[in-house]
Amino acid sequence: MRILYVDIDTLRPDHLGCYGYPRQTSPNIDAVAKDAVRFTDCYCSDAPCLPSRAALMTGRFGIHTGCVGHGGTNAEMCQEGPGRGMADFNGRYNLPAVMRRAGMHTASISSFPDRHGAWWFNGGFDETYNIGKRGLEAAHEVIPVALDWLERHRTEENWFLHVHVWDPHIPYRTPQAYGEPFREEPLPDAWMTEERLAAHRRRKPGGHSACEVTGYDNKPNPATPRQPVEIKSLDDFKHMIDEYDTGIRYADTQLGLVFDYLREQGLYDDMAVIISSDHGEDLGEMGSYCEHGEADYVTTHIPMIIKWPGCAKNVASHGFHYNLDLLPTLVDLLGGVPPFTCNPVVGNPNPVVYDGKSYADCVRTGQDGGREYLVVSQCAHVCQRSVRFGDYLYIRTYHDGYHLTPSEELFNVREDPHETHNLAKEKPELCWHAAWYLERWVADNMLSNIDHRNADPLWNVIAEGGPFHCRGYLQDYCKRLEATDRSDCAEQLRREHAREL
Repeated sequence: MRILYVDIDTLRPDHLGCYGYPRQTSPNIDAVAKDAVRFTDCYCSDAPCLPSRAALMTGRFGIHTGCVGHGGTNAEMCQEGPGRGMADFNGRYNLPAVMRRAGMHTASISSFPDRHGAWWFNGGFDETYNIGKRGLEAAHEVIPVALDWLERHRTEENWFLHVHVWDPHIPYRTPQAYGEPFREEPLPDAWMTEERLAAHRRRKPGGHSACEVTGYDNKPNPATPRQPVEIKSLDDFKHMIDEYDTGIRYADTQLGLVFDYLREQGLYDDMAVIISSDHGEDLGEMGSYCEHGEADYVTTHIPMIIKWPGCAKNVASHGFHYNLDLLPTLVDLLGGVPPFTCNPVVGNPNPVVYDGKSYADCVRTGQDGGREYLVVSQCAHVCQRSVRFGDYLYIRTYHDGYHLTPSEELFNVREDPHETHNLAKEKPELCWHAAWYLERWVADNMLSNIDHRNADPLWNVIAEGGPFHCRGYLQDYCKRLEATDRSDCAEQLRREHAREL
């Protein structure tokens, strides 16, 4: 079996044509989707980049791996302790290691491990290629490496290739010569209003707010002229959406070279192609601009497109799935994988219990199916856990990342996908229901942590000073708020986060 895994960073499904977006952002991806099953409700279990890929690769929740943030103790996997062998978990049981056990030559083209110091990500790959720009490269710097690899391995029967492009991720890096393909097109959705934007600028502080798009200030970087630094008007808002969509279109154009090559070589029809992302991107939702800093619907909702030989084509499958469900799904689709063999004195030769659950039957038939509910987490920009159930998303905030976020929020994401109306006070019974789901999930997963990994990583992040991306910013940021006519926000932040001053 040949498998191509296309990993497009920071990609919202609702900005792809195959998911209903009217702009022509993704003609090449859309063409693959016609030969595939498109999953409409797939979510990363742990956002953003680092914890999401930790979950994808291990098939386990961050509450088990310990990897839930971007810095501090919980930017690392938990130590495996006395049971660790000469190779660790990621050399034996993660996704590429399992593909290798299935007889595949495994390779990754990604600068992700370098960007995040996540060297465990390379475990299980026979070959790894680092473009060397730590995630700041454009797709045209990645795709030639992929095409060269495919040319050298095109006659081989069994391989798994991971190709990672970053173009929708900020800072927007599409070459200036590519132009502005969406400049003359109106926005497909007029959900952002002058009144809502004004409220965001006045009452939604924090990193990547409308007044500080790139962090905690609005200073432009000459090296990234496409990147907005402040959203003052609806014209600015449209420009931000245009640039995000341009990043998707540029990645799609470059990936089209790969898909065309596979067709020209006669490989495409009999191979698997998987297209997904690590997380989405808030583009004004939750008062957050150009960032994936919440455990909200838009950040955690990801595309999942699976083209598999002999399976369903051009169909949408509905039902809740995690990104970490992919590992057992692939094992199921491959008809099982030989167990890892080790010294029997050490113990069970295949001791891993994955949190992921196979949805291979949905791939085979296109039928609906999935879990009753999902719990998704974010501990890099804020500390939140959320429950996706029915038509709703319930968000519980433990540390607001200086955004002045309510402790409880509830959104009907079917009717209100941009999360504009918090229903928590109107529907307390649904909040109680979701809180029960959340408590049960935490309790069940902490019981399986009862060995040497018996701490909840969310609370450890808070104990170490809060989410990594807001640590150390409070004092100076409050001064900026005072200097920009938001003294009331500064006063509230100082009051609510007094222990951090």
